[in-house]
Amino acid sequence: MQKQPPGLLIIGAGHAGSELAIAARQAGWADAITLLGAEPFVPYHRPPLSKAWLAGEADEASLQLRPASAYELARVDLRLGTRAVAIDRAAHTVTLADGTQLPYAKLALCTGGQPRPLACEGIAPAQPPANLHLLRTRADADALRAGLRVSGHLVVIGGGYIGLEVAASAIKLGLRVTLLEAQPRVLARVAGPEVSRFYEDVHRAAGVDVRTGTSVARVEVAEGRIVAVLTTTGERIAVDTVVAGLGMLVDVDLAAAAGLALEDGIPIDEHSCTADPDILAAGDCTLQVSALYGGPPRRIESVPNALEQARAAAGWLAGKPRPNRAVPWFWSDQYALKLQMAGLSQGWDRCVLRGDPATRSFAAFYLAGRRLLAVDAVNRPAEFMLVRRLLAQPVEVEADLTDESRPLKDLLPALPSAGITGKP
Repeated sequence: MQKQPPGLLIIGAGHAGSELAIAARQAGWADAITLLGAEPFVPYHRPPLSKAWLAGEADEASLQLRPASAYELARVDLRLGTRAVAIDRAAHTVTLADGTQLPYAKLALCTGGQPRPLACEGIAPAQPPANLHLLRTRADADALRAGLRVSGHLVVIGGGYIGLEVAASAIKLGLRVTLLEAQPRVLARVAGPEVSRFYEDVHRAAGVDVRTGTSVARVEVAEGRIVAVLTTTGERIAVDTVVAGLGMLVDVDLAAAAGLALEDGIPIDEHSCTADPDILAAGDCTLQVSALYGGPPRRIESVPNALEQARAAAGWLAGKPRPNRAVPWFWSDQYALKLQMAGLSQGWDRCVLRGDPATRSFAAFYLAGRRLLAVDAVNRPAEFMLVRRLLAQPVEVEADLTDESRPLKDLLPALPSAGITGKP
């Protein structure tokens, strides 16, 4: 067998890894590129897993990030079902689960994370109940879809994006849905009370039994399946299927063993470089200081952030640096509602609503004093895009943003000449 020449070796074939492989080649990286994916599938979009894919509205082709032929054309050696288990920084090698060692000149860690498991009385971690589902991979979504029974009762634990999206998809499929959220409101970590209240009302109107301030005390298991969930409020809820949407555990074991990771992520700079000059990282596994917001390094779990970090890494590898200074943004589709979020709202002291939530079209602006930090826009794509572009530089707002008699662009400062950093 011909020995593989050192080149760019990418561990993780999600959004960040796939983008980095193609973007590095397009930027001019001439040496070998190898992309390792632990799953058996050609790299695919993750957001549809809790929405269109779960509801049976997406097919294989639409789920793929790009066809397999795109990697061949870019001379990317795509290796699926391949797991890396160790990094030797001194020898510049990566050891695979089958014992194979691959050399690298540059290494990129795009390892993402794993869903946080449900831990409570009644669940043996080594043998989880067959009808308890987590959702991160296509295999997770396929197992969940196969286990959903029309007219059955689904209990969703967790009122974040994944939990709410799964609840909406299950309602469309005809299931009865109960959602349990330990916090006093859904989306408590990422949105203001007004947006939380709106989504609670929307889900209740659609038929979801939303229970906030409620968590799981224990579960009853019979013949390897959860038959009932017992809550901290003393209720017993009979179930057919349970989904735990409790957030993500960052996958940094490889990086930590190589001395490159903290407990909650891999620190990188604006070029996606780690402390090792020959190792980069991108995606949900990373910690990065925001060029726009400053503060401590933080993890931003979003597809756009993964893509921007991958493009920054590709530019650095090809000798064409393009530091990542993009405005963080996110989205969530539930029912006929598109929630689009731009900026980071941490530290806000005032939330201003433009539009009436009852119309299912409004925007929530988060401000610290006069500085505009972020926006959550529901079915207002034009206003979202305007603010997303504007947030590329610090913005102070003097006008009344609630005044819908005037176009939003007339109430905000002029757009920066640079516009949006990067493409969607």
